[in-house]
Amino acid sequence: MKRLAILSRVVCVALPVLALCASLIGQKPARGKIYILLWFDTEDYILPESDDAAKRLATFLTEQGIQATFKVVGEKARTLERRHRTDVIEALQKHAIGYHANTHSQHPTPAEYESLLDWEAGAAEFTRRERPGYDDVKRIFQQKPCCYGQPGSSWAPQAFPSLASWGVGLYLDEAEHVGLNGQPFYYGGLLNIFNTKEGPQLRPNDEWTNMEESKTKFRQFYEQMTSNDGGLISLYFHPCEFIHSQFWDMNFARGRNPPREQWRTYPLRPADSRERAFRYFEQLIRYMKSFPQVRFITGPQAIRLYADGAREHRFSASELLEIARQVQPEVNFQVRAAYTLSPAEVMTLLAEWNAAKLGPEASAALPFTVYGPSLPWPRPTESVQVPWPQFDRSLQDLNSFIQHNHQIPNAVWLGSKPVAPEAFLVAMAKIASNTAGGGAPPELVTVAPARLATEKYIALDSPEIWSWPIFPEGFHSEHLMDLARGQAWTLKPAKRSE
Repeated sequence: MKRLAILSRVVCVALPVLALCASLIGQKPARGKIYILLWFDTEDYILPESDDAAKRLATFLTEQGIQATFKVVGEKARTLERRHRTDVIEALQKHAIGYHANTHSQHPTPAEYESLLDWEAGAAEFTRRERPGYDDVKRIFQQKPCCYGQPGSSWAPQAFPSLASWGVGLYLDEAEHVGLNGQPFYYGGLLNIFNTKEGPQLRPNDEWTNMEESKTKFRQFYEQMTSNDGGLISLYFHPCEFIHSQFWDMNFARGRNPPREQWRTYPLRPADSRERAFRYFEQLIRYMKSFPQVRFITGPQAIRLYADGAREHRFSASELLEIARQVQPEVNFQVRAAYTLSPAEVMTLLAEWNAAKLGPEASAALPFTVYGPSLPWPRPTESVQVPWPQFDRSLQDLNSFIQHNHQIPNAVWLGSKPVAPEAFLVAMAKIASNTAGGGAPPELVTVAPARLATEKYIALDSPEIWSWPIFPEGFHSEHLMDLARGQAWTLKPAKRSE
């Protein structure tokens, strides 16, 4: 037996594959962890009983040793202050606090006012309208909000640079405007836990009677995910939905915007129905908590778990060459061992490397977020050929633009000829690959049409993605989705650090 034990230890040290080592000594391979990000859109500032619902949920979770994330509306925070509900504030302070817009459903909502604005003006307007609520939530809860999520489906891409400037690192919500196969991703410079798959399937039905179905689904998710390196489940609730007969913000349905004195308070559900809702939640939490590989995390913990490895990395010349060689006419993000790169980051690194004509000992970094183009631009369908000196001057200009504006240009100018930035990136990467060993650049450079592959992760404008009863009848915005496609340059998977 001692010989067998010694042999097993020797094999475990020698073999790099832990699963094989475990099987040799009769143990199963370690299973991946399941991280559950539980969050609450804490928004109803009309129905007073919603305050107690939020307190009850927060207190229960504290008793269970679980921290959640409460995304609070600015007006909700001010209402708690006016009502002197320090008990509610203190209960929520034991958890992570996020931000959920200033007035939520009062018009104009974020997508409405952003739908008429360009990239720069939209970012400024988001800050003008939403920063006061963010500051009030921070002041009242004495905690810097860790995340933001839009009211309803009132999503707008111009929010991202504003949020980043406030120090918000996480976009946390559910909608269909952008997504990456249900997984956490980076977009607009922020970690996005958005448009996920599992959490919405664990939500209650209208009567909160589907507990057994939800347990079965969670058990299936658990088995699938733990056998495949683990993963994250984003699960949300609204404190008000546990008690009300109708969402509070139907006061503002279909574009209505009544003054405060005309706001209607919808009645509570019957007592047994309210208790059934709380029982559903408490049973589901206890059930998920009972699984050994489950870990509940907050917004700040998610930011650390999915920290962007590219931001602290120094890229060597050999790495930059590998990055250049991976660039294809279908311009996509790149997934490497320790980090991922968005198309914008690839463009930034290669532009700096090529423009500075860095040698084999040089390195580069990504000290700032680089956003996508601010305007949609018609994409040429024919190749353009220019002499190398002109291409080199355009390369210098591109690098200067990115360093100055922290953004990919709408077009790269080859003298008087504009070309799509993705087409220029492909040509630049090809030249870098061919000249890395000391070879001369070509006399003529061909810039052929290319396509930004990450655009496929941005939804097309349709009534479905704007299906929120608060919007005016027929609201949609092709303009916002065009701007969103420009920011597909910033999209990449988020790698888990554990």
